Amino acid sequence: MIVLDGVHKRFGPGGAAALAGVDLRIARGEVFGIIGRSGAGKSTLVRLLNGLERPTGGRVVVDGTDVAALDAAGLRALRARVGMVFQSFGLLSSATAAANIALPLRVARLPAAAVAARVTELLGLVGLTDHADKYPAQLSGGQKQRVGIARALATRPEVLLCDEATSALDPETTREVLALIAALNRDLGLTIVLITHEIDVVRQVCDRVAVLATGRVVENGPVADVVLDPQHAETRALLADAGEAATTALRFAGEVVRFTMHGAEVAAPVISRVARATGTDISILDGRIGALRDTPYGQLTLGLAGGDVAAARALLAAHGRVA
Repeated sequence: MIVLDGVHKRFGPGGAAALAGVDLRIARGEVFGIIGRSGAGKSTLVRLLNGLERPTGGRVVVDGTDVAALDAAGLRALRARVGMVFQSFGLLSSATAAANIALPLRVARLPAAAVAARVTELLGLVGLTDHADKYPAQLSGGQKQRVGIARALATRPEVLLCDEATSALDPETTREVLALIAALNRDLGLTIVLITHEIDVVRQVCDRVAVLATGRVVENGPVADVVLDPQHAETRALLADAGEAATTALRFAGEVVRFTMHGAEVAAPVISRVARATGTDISILDGRIGALRDTPYGQLTLGLAGGDVAAARALLAAHGRVA
């Protein structure tokens, strides 16, 4: 659905490169996360996808269309197919929720009856039917973002770009908005590109993720691979910033391993069975149990002592990954 080939972006002659040779493939119908620290180039990348910026070099292709080759009319047509959700909501303070949602439809000069019907449909889709006549100042942060999402969906786009769409929200509201995004992907078949600096956002909703650092993709793949078995130092640093680094504070008089499992194995009594079968004492030194979208996972730091430690490692490896 989206292809970036050797994309470079530099602002001004002699300026620093915001993007330096980005290659990405985003499949139709998936939720693709792009994560990185502030200044990594995330927002520049997403603005290239709808033609708000043009690449200095390389190609940006959306559903077979080279974005940089489009004229003004072509860009307008593209933006009807590519919705955008902003961190700061971007709502008109003087317009009601319904009027904000209607704005792109009025710009497209749809008949009033068609606009009203579509707005009613979208208000129901995002759960704001009872808030149609409220102004942004009367809405919570989560409700404002739902209005922003509904407005982005007004023209029935095939792609939804979310630029830090949850970073201004509290954790509970973030979960609600991410659940809505996942439902839109599932029910409407939308291709969603989600820009974020939060690992937990990627974990909750994305199928695949690219890690961006200093304008380059340093790691890219399925969320389970990138989050549970990071290969690049930048990915490991992002996980550490989120409090997910393996503990080094505890001293253990035995062998220490990192045990990762996902799926049905997470609910099984794997550790107790291995301990009984091998006579090994197993201590849980650190860890996390959670979910990657709808798939449960566990990643634990275990201390192994006594009994047959080699056999314990082998049995653990039969149920997950041991490092």
